[in-house]
Amino acid sequence: MNTSLFVACQQCDALYDKPQLKQGQLAKCNRCGSTLVERKVDSIERSFHWSLAGLILMLPAILLPIMGVTLAGQFHQASLFDCILVLIDRGFFMIACLVFLFAIAVPIVRLSGALYICYCFKFNRLKPSLLSFFRAYHHLDHWAMLNVFMLGIVVSMYKLLDDTELSINLGLLAFILWLICSTMSAAALDQDSIWDKLERAFPRSCDNEHC
Repeated sequence: MNTSLFVACQQCDALYDKPQLKQGQLAKCNRCGSTLVERKVDSIERSFHWSLAGLILMLPAILLPIMGVTLAGQFHQASLFDCILVLIDRGFFMIACLVFLFAIAVPIVRLSGALYICYCFKFNRLKPSLLSFFRAYHHLDHWAMLNVFMLGIVVSMYKLLDDTELSINLGLLAFILWLICSTMSAAALDQDSIWDKLERAFPRSCDNEHC
């Protein structure tokens, strides 16, 4: 049985014939009402520009000071990269590695991966290796921890407001915009449509990799 002709509901596991949709259309499950398949409008173009904007914001988000703290008459400010260096200097190597991995490395890889995928589709540079690349990119969704890191910044600011004077710097604005670009580049990407196009372009490669 050709499993590519069917789609299963992710909520109730109901099985349906895969619908042929146009951009902007979606199919819902008759049993639970959840979305089965959705065709996003201008998916490649939107994700390409969000990814490009995110990579442009990468250096300001990492290197510019996020916030400044005034305590006992002394003013200190630090960027995301400075925080990692301080953690290493204080001997917190594991925490420094985790912050670097989840707050810097993974977002950069996700943005670069989305940009590469969109570039291949935008300029018709499709090749069989893109199947494996897209599968690896899809697994990165489970490692997106920028939201957690951003929540930590907000909680820290709330706790420090009573005892110190905080000043918001351009680094925090760049970091927030970087977070938005990273999220939107993944959200704008129509993964179902990409899989369909790759399966049609490379059916034998897809069969060998059990897509």
